[in-house]
Amino acid sequence: MRKIKLFLLFGLFTFAISCGQQKKYIEYKVEKGETMRTIAKKLDLKTRYLLRLNPNIGRRPTANTSIIVPNNKQLRQLLSARKTEKTEDSVVNQQVVIKDTISSELTVINKEFLIHEVKKGDTFYNLTRFYNVSQEDLIFLNPELSEGLKLSQEIKIKIIKINDIEDLIYNDEIQEGISLKVALLLPFIASDYDTVSADDIFDKSRLANYVSDFYLGVELAIDSLKSQGVSIELNTYDTGRNSSKVRTILDENDLNINDVIIGPLYFEEVEIVANKIERPVVFPVFSKNQSNLKSSKIIKTSPNKGVFSDALAHHIKKVYSKGSITIVTDGSDESNFHALKMSKILSEIDSLEQINVLKAVDGYIEKERFLELFKQLTNNWVVLAATDNVVVSDALNSLISLPDSISAKVFSIDKGRAFDKIDNNKLSKLGFTYVSDRYIDESSAFTKIFNQQYIANNFTYPTFYATKGFDITYDILMRLASGNDLKDTFKNGSSYRVESKFNYSKKLFEITENKGLFIIQYNNDLTLTRIK
Repeated sequence: MRKIKLFLLFGLFTFAISCGQQKKYIEYKVEKGETMRTIAKKLDLKTRYLLRLNPNIGRRPTANTSIIVPNNKQLRQLLSARKTEKTEDSVVNQQVVIKDTISSELTVINKEFLIHEVKKGDTFYNLTRFYNVSQEDLIFLNPELSEGLKLSQEIKIKIIKINDIEDLIYNDEIQEGISLKVALLLPFIASDYDTVSADDIFDKSRLANYVSDFYLGVELAIDSLKSQGVSIELNTYDTGRNSSKVRTILDENDLNINDVIIGPLYFEEVEIVANKIERPVVFPVFSKNQSNLKSSKIIKTSPNKGVFSDALAHHIKKVYSKGSITIVTDGSDESNFHALKMSKILSEIDSLEQINVLKAVDGYIEKERFLELFKQLTNNWVVLAATDNVVVSDALNSLISLPDSISAKVFSIDKGRAFDKIDNNKLSKLGFTYVSDRYIDESSAFTKIFNQQYIANNFTYPTFYATKGFDITYDILMRLASGNDLKDTFKNGSSYRVESKFNYSKKLFEITENKGLFIIQYNNDLTLTRIK
């Protein structure tokens, strides 16, 4: 049966791509004391843009490092000023080599680029979202893209290191004439609220807010898929307050007529449903006990916390250059587990002499204990494996209060409530980098459209729960709409929705787990950058 590849998230828009005349770029040699930020300021550029032009160069390049910069008016004035200050010999040493275009420079090192072959259904949106690059980046590296993407075209994505491996990107597709049935099991607890006003319900019940918002996200996802030609029948069930209601639903209804079951919210109930029916059961929330779920029919949409520490350790291992690494633990079993896992991965770094593990005493870590471990003024890497909010907050305050002559870069396995009490300016100063299962780009056209449609339907902005309901439902149903077995689609790559990444494990007879995570870093201007 013929399949229709999708251009966009909602199938409602197309991108109009335009690109001006290709600028000329030159090689620029960094002088002592210059940083990417100061160079960008001198050239009237944004630091982020300059870093994109030089993906292999850090924010503080050493003197005489060659970088690529636009050949603009500001640069010519800067070079002219340098010539008047230096002798003829030094001018020769600082000379720049003019390139006709950046493409000619990149051709020399083509083997270091990640190459993507354009397939049917590829769009600028899914490529930029998956590979974490901008549309401007792609056109910059591939000027021919100003005319749009072409089938079988090989394009440069970004410079990569040797052995850098990328996952496949999942391409949305809809089988013509496809029809789906979905069962949604949520604790609406409607009978409890028969005599209660709506204001009282949502002011007093966190569960009511979660369930209603999640449902609104589900509803918008289904409407979006219907607009793209997918016929969907939604069967909604109120699971009430306890497992006995779930058993009653199973006894009185044949849930196997559905293609998928989304819910229930509680892990004990999910196991009950999975043991009774033959269809995939989607567990839509995170639970500390979700590792106890064993049925191969269950799909866990929220990554386990152990995956967070793995992701952070592998990221640090990839970007580490030199310096000390100190792992902070609060002494709990969970924290020690994360510290042990990360120590094992980081110990594989050949140039790393020692990993320090700093354990909290009575819930606190004095800054003097950090000073004892920091044997140098810079390149002190601190990894927060602690999960206790008090310990995390105390460790951050100790690091922030270090003398100005000592710098530390801080990493964390997540960004919990402890960070809400820390000034973002201080987190920015620490170069704070953390792991998250959600990242939303407010400037994205698709985020804006999602917000607009949600507001049009509900007269308010979508909450975290609403967006989660949308992302999970849209992703699962879009994969089913391909006409393929759901687990087979997991082998076809990772998908990105409004704020979630879905990278499901692909083992046939084991429970399916989402391992999709983001690495996010605070910038000097308090903005956030998705590193991975």
